[in-house]
Amino acid sequence: MSVPIQPLGDYVVAEPMEAATKTASGLYLPGGAQEKPKVVKVVAAGKDVKAVKAGDQIIYKGYSETTIKVEGTEYILVKEEDIIATVK
Repeated sequence: MSVPIQPLGDYVVAEPMEAATKTASGLYLPGGAQEKPKVVKVVAAGKDVKAVKAGDQIIYKGYSETTIKVEGTEYILVKEEDIIATVK
C-alpha cells in the first residue's frame, strides 16, 4: 500500500480503525455518539521513530493528533512521544 504522506522526524502516520457501532448490551450507536478511536494502525513512520513500524497497532494520547484527509482516506499524524502502547 502506498501512503501519500511521508512523515518527518519522530511522527507516524496511521489510519483509524473501525469505531464500535454497537454497545456490549446490543444497542446501536448513531454516528455522533461513537467514541473517537484511540487505537490506530501505523502505515508510515518518520526516520527518527524507533519504537513502532508500519503495520503496528498503537494507542495514543487523546487530543494529541493531527487529522487529515487525502484522496478520500483519513490519516492521523502522531508524535512518537504521544504513543503510549502497542496492541499485540
